[in-house]
Amino acid sequence: MNCRKPVALCFCSLLRPFESKPEFVILIHRDEILKSVATGRMSHLSLTNSLFFKGTDFTHHEGVNKIIHDPNIFPVLLYPSFGATNLSELSSEKRSAFFPSDKRLVLFIIDATWGVSKRMRRLSQNLASLPAVCFTPPSKSRFIVRRQPHPKCYSTIESIHHIIELFNEGGETRHRNLIDILDVMVAQQLFFENETRQRRRACR
Repeated sequence: MNCRKPVALCFCSLLRPFESKPEFVILIHRDEILKSVATGRMSHLSLTNSLFFKGTDFTHHEGVNKIIHDPNIFPVLLYPSFGATNLSELSSEKRSAFFPSDKRLVLFIIDATWGVSKRMRRLSQNLASLPAVCFTPPSKSRFIVRRQPHPKCYSTIESIHHIIELFNEGGETRHRNLIDILDVMVAQQLFFENETRQRRRACR
């Protein structure tokens, strides 16, 4: 099982892998891999052209630096920081014109808690030097099984889904499978959490 989850929680049968535009490089913190409801690996398994690297400081990471310095790639960091370009505020024409047409757009996305992601960005000098982009979440996060600083703080898989949506207005719909998988995982987690609470009450 690629998802590495117990049989009862396996979502592999729901995967509909596809090649995304733009492309994504998912940088996951080692602690996040161990969590049962992390969405970084789920995203990677869904995107056939994504890359998935583990670590904390990527300053000297060979794979990351190879992408950043590739002359055929325009690398950006998806991160809601001061000075980041808000893609939601651009028209589809301006969004397309914002990136060089002769290069592949590749977005780096940090998969960690909000506090840890700030540290990872600060430590990774190569990431901190990249142009940053962000978006305005159109609705509350569906990832309700993890506590977030704000209801509109999106998970990795929701963020990737929304970026693809912004660049594929009226086009492909395959990326919606990302949300379908997330919804199933959240429902499963809520079910098992409720079962656990009921068993504990019964034992009192």
